[in-house]
Amino acid sequence: MPNTMQAAVVPEPGADFEVVERDVPEPDHGEVRVSVDACGICHSDVFTKEGTNPAISYPRVPGHEVAGHVDAVGDGVDAWDVGDRVGVGWHGGHCSTCDQCRQGNFLQCENGEVTGLTYDGGYAEYMTAPSEALAKIPESLDAAAAAPLLCAGVTTFNALRNSDANAGDLVAVQGVGGLGHLGIQYAHAAGFETAAISRTPEKESLATELGADHFINATEVDAGQRLQELGGADVVLATAPSSDAISSIVSGIGVDGSVVVVGVPGEPVEVTAMDLVQTRGAVEGWASGHARDSQDTLEFSSLRDITPEIETYPLEEVETAYGRMIDNEARFRAVLEL
Repeated sequence: MPNTMQAAVVPEPGADFEVVERDVPEPDHGEVRVSVDACGICHSDVFTKEGTNPAISYPRVPGHEVAGHVDAVGDGVDAWDVGDRVGVGWHGGHCSTCDQCRQGNFLQCENGEVTGLTYDGGYAEYMTAPSEALAKIPESLDAAAAAPLLCAGVTTFNALRNSDANAGDLVAVQGVGGLGHLGIQYAHAAGFETAAISRTPEKESLATELGADHFINATEVDAGQRLQELGGADVVLATAPSSDAISSIVSGIGVDGSVVVVGVPGEPVEVTAMDLVQTRGAVEGWASGHARDSQDTLEFSSLRDITPEIETYPLEEVETAYGRMIDNEARFRAVLEL
């Protein structure tokens, strides 16, 4: 067992990554140590990189799409053993005592931890995490493929399975990118009539390959009108963080339909009230999930052979990998392999 490890650290808000040597952390009571095999790079890592969340202290190791295996177990941990394949997502632990936790809303914990934000994450060879933050990874899933499922995967899978859509209903996925290419696969596997909406016509063949029954080129047609021609969408999963694109598809929902926003734009989303009144429709949001949700996502993905399209990089190329993600050049998820 080595005494030191390599970690990619953000030394201060807005600074470049520094790959440094650190002591291997020891798990506290209720924690496990994870030997990291792969860690996805998510757009939400910008919170840590740029210091836009007041809960962050520096230096900080980002990363909340962590796939690895248990390397050591702290006191008071009975649920996990050394060697178990595990993942850690955005949900980094909960208190179990606040009002939200007592209602089972662990992701909304009033004292919740966020992996790679309130404590060091997976841009490192080792990390520690509370035992309740861990999800089991099926043996059939490669670590690099499993990593993005712990954020992009659970976000889209969980949003769809908690919607009111039933098998055979029309579900549209707006955007065929890091979130959307997984959303299309989950929608198809769940038995929905699946429509993919994109402003990039070159993605039509990919969307069809992933399971889309319809491709709507939003540069040539009114996406909302086209959805109405298909009968009106029961759910539109909005994965592209564009206020204009989200606003443009509200008119495409059917009776009791909803637009579920998972890709968060920086600007307000404008909604015409009549679109909602006429359909009893709604625009709502969904945020990832807790550890059991992540495990459900991993297990379903294994069952239905759903995997993300990824680019992989060694830890020393973290700046390049992060840059491709932030510039929207990665196809479709960037992953560090350790």
